[in-house]
Amino acid sequence: MNRKLRWGIIGCAGIAVRSVIPGIQQSETGEVAAIASRGLAKAQETAEKLGIPKAYGSYEELLADGDIDAVYIPLPNHLHMEWTIKAIEAGKHVLCEKPIALNAAEAQRMADASRSAGVHLAEAFMYRYHPAYARVKEIIDSGEIGEIRGIHGTFTFNNAKDSGNVRYKREWGGGSIYDVGCYPISAARLLLGEEPVAATVHALLSPEHDNVDMMASGILEFSGGVALSFDCGMWAAFRNTLEVLGTEGRIELPSAFLGSNFFVHTGEGTRVEEQPTLNQYSLQADDFARVVWGEKQATFAPEDAVANMKVIDACLESAYTRSRVTL
Repeated sequence: MNRKLRWGIIGCAGIAVRSVIPGIQQSETGEVAAIASRGLAKAQETAEKLGIPKAYGSYEELLADGDIDAVYIPLPNHLHMEWTIKAIEAGKHVLCEKPIALNAAEAQRMADASRSAGVHLAEAFMYRYHPAYARVKEIIDSGEIGEIRGIHGTFTFNNAKDSGNVRYKREWGGGSIYDVGCYPISAARLLLGEEPVAATVHALLSPEHDNVDMMASGILEFSGGVALSFDCGMWAAFRNTLEVLGTEGRIELPSAFLGSNFFVHTGEGTRVEEQPTLNQYSLQADDFARVVWGEKQATFAPEDAVANMKVIDACLESAYTRSRVTL
């Protein structure tokens, strides 16, 4: 395929440099044509390191570049809406890092703007593009593990000593629910195919980290007595797991959001569901480009991101008010 979607990167965040830019560069459909930072030196240094042809010393300059088709926004959470809307107004398609916004109202404004402009807007949950999740859904739908009784998800890591990290600024959308809790929340919504009706979350609010939730444990209530129980944290040992529990068996994903083999346990025994080693960031970029080119429908419409933010809003309200919050 000679056709390429020409990407511009707004910011030099770690996730962009480590994962998303290499993912686009290794994709079938994309090329990274430019990168912007708030200072030209940082943009030039990153461009040189990653083989990106153009570097800009402001985000506005990149958005004014007529050769850029789409932008990826890995800025701190409180800047997502502002720069997504500016990019949309510049006629660019937008892949915005998760969580898409600070709240559902912001996400709705972004979704409305993309629809009005006729551009594609997607939230960067790379794990959803790995075929493992289609396979998990297929096993659930086949009835092999019986009726679903519950889902348990985890995503924790320990970065608490990095006190200057943007994740620890409450006004900027800091905290573990925004940063990693969004993964099990989105996964449960994906696998159950419905929205929760209530959230109850208990959190460790750390004064030395601007009172963001450094650890949170929660329950999301779905229909039929099914719940997602989850925990997420930035001050705990690393893990990222998902378990789908049924009446006749269970599906265990030991590396749920990083793409790996998973296990199916039933009365017949345990089997490994072997998964191909694929770059989830490349899969995400390819899906995005094919939607832009009109070759397929969006796998996840912007309304999915709005719905996910509604759940995150409820989880945060519950954590800070220590109460059950209905959606």
